[in-house]
Amino acid sequence: MMTNGFNVLANIKIAIAPKPAAASPAMVLVWSIVLTLFILLFSGVVGLWLYAPYTMIKPKKAGDMGSEIEPGHVWPTTAAEAVTIQEQLRSRVMTADGLLPVAYVAGVDVGYNAENTIARAAVVVLSFPQLQLVEQVVAEVPSTFPYIPGYLSFREVPAILAALSQIKTTPHLFLCDGQGLAHPRRFGLACHLGVITNIPSIGVAKSRFIGQHEPLGNDRGSWQPLIDNGEVIGAVVRTRSGVKPIYVSIGHKISLPTAMEYVLRCTPKYRLPETTRLADALASQRRRR
Repeated sequence: MMTNGFNVLANIKIAIAPKPAAASPAMVLVWSIVLTLFILLFSGVVGLWLYAPYTMIKPKKAGDMGSEIEPGHVWPTTAAEAVTIQEQLRSRVMTADGLLPVAYVAGVDVGYNAENTIARAAVVVLSFPQLQLVEQVVAEVPSTFPYIPGYLSFREVPAILAALSQIKTTPHLFLCDGQGLAHPRRFGLACHLGVITNIPSIGVAKSRFIGQHEPLGNDRGSWQPLIDNGEVIGAVVRTRSGVKPIYVSIGHKISLPTAMEYVLRCTPKYRLPETTRLADALASQRRRR
């Protein structure tokens, strides 16, 4: 009887190739544990890489957040020192959207005692888009930097950080009562606070600091770009028909169109965003006491 050549070759291979030894249960268990640990480690690293830049470490109790926020510089006492810090930090400002889904927005405002020696920072956290008050805190710290236009953040941010160290609800977006990029050195209070905390921020100012703009329409939502030396540094936005506009600029991790959208959504009734109104009322209440 003729033998199929393929069968012969197969038989030869089978005869030559040793039968692989079955893995012991112990080895299977070890390799399963190693694979599981690798997957968990890889997932954790990827998750941290994706989300850490957009969030602050949520404290377990009031006061924990303060230890996690470092300004990255010594607070100056002169304008010359402050300029150096602004020039060093402004390159870290991100002008593209870097927001996670926004569930909480925060407003900040700072007032002073009659002698201008104590800064009182108020922080309010509201749910978004409901704009319901979730949390509010006030912190008082000595004011060590003089009032000089263009250097407001060095006077107010230390007090704001002291207030933030008390909050339990981490905001996803700051609406600051002040300038962002609409600043001579493109590093106003909103930029400074955003860079230090690594949280998206918007400058929402009641008055124009620098820049020029074309005439604005009279209806809510009308806006014009705010321009300085040929550069768009913000937007003039009318939040109520027939009422004076406000000045919106990028702080950190947000684009100008998105900043305007959030400002309008946080301004359902009045000229100023609810975050600003409530923070100002809280700071004013403490001042009256």
